[in-house]
Amino acid sequence: MALEIHQFPCLSDNFGVLIHDTERGVTASIDAPEAEAVRRALSEKGWRLSYILTTHHHADHTDGNLALKAETGCVIIGPKGEAAKIPGIDTPVGDGDAFRLGSFQVQVLDTPGHTLGHISYYIPQAGVAFVGDTMFALGCGRVIEGTMEMMWSSLAKLIALPPATKIYCGHEYTLANAKFSLTIEPENAALVARAAEVEQLRAQGKATVPTTIGEELATSPFVRVASAAIRKRLGLEGATDAAVFAEVRARKNKA
Repeated sequence: MALEIHQFPCLSDNFGVLIHDTERGVTASIDAPEAEAVRRALSEKGWRLSYILTTHHHADHTDGNLALKAETGCVIIGPKGEAAKIPGIDTPVGDGDAFRLGSFQVQVLDTPGHTLGHISYYIPQAGVAFVGDTMFALGCGRVIEGTMEMMWSSLAKLIALPPATKIYCGHEYTLANAKFSLTIEPENAALVARAAEVEQLRAQGKATVPTTIGEELATSPFVRVASAAIRKRLGLEGATDAAVFAEVRARKNKA
């Protein structure tokens, strides 16, 4: 039993992702940023689309929904908290729900903050999670509809997954995130090394995603809120984890 994952660039800085159960021949698109890019990827792989798994309602994640559904008859699964905003949604899901994708069980995690109804999809058997715009490599999404506390709670839920869990996110933002992260924890040797690797990958036109939970816990100031060095630099030695996160996110907003 294997889950094949095909990631590809689309729009200006989005990632498209197709996942394919090789045993059952079932294919899902994680979000649908643009129909043509998903269509090309399906053709390249020789797969037929069965599902779209929507993380949140923003147009750069849903614009391809209706065209792809009309062409393939795929089933669109998405956040029940945003069902009215998800084009073509068939099956609304929320925290604690689970469904079958071929041979695999997909678990739904509520991860609000970027939007109020944002969800992530976790496939334990494959050791992978698709987190939309909640977590990025060395970063997290802007807190647009929710609160800082809400976003921190969502990130805390994700970093509780096994460290080896591969994380696929919605955008290629890692280089900018790395440069910012070095302003928060410049003495972190693992971060310094990762930032250099990211610089090299982007210079070669290569993707910096997926990441892993373990890699984020070692290098990302957005989740390293317990770090004494970070807390000292921010002047928040006695603050809550949520307050430390909020300050990091606020500084990134101004960067």
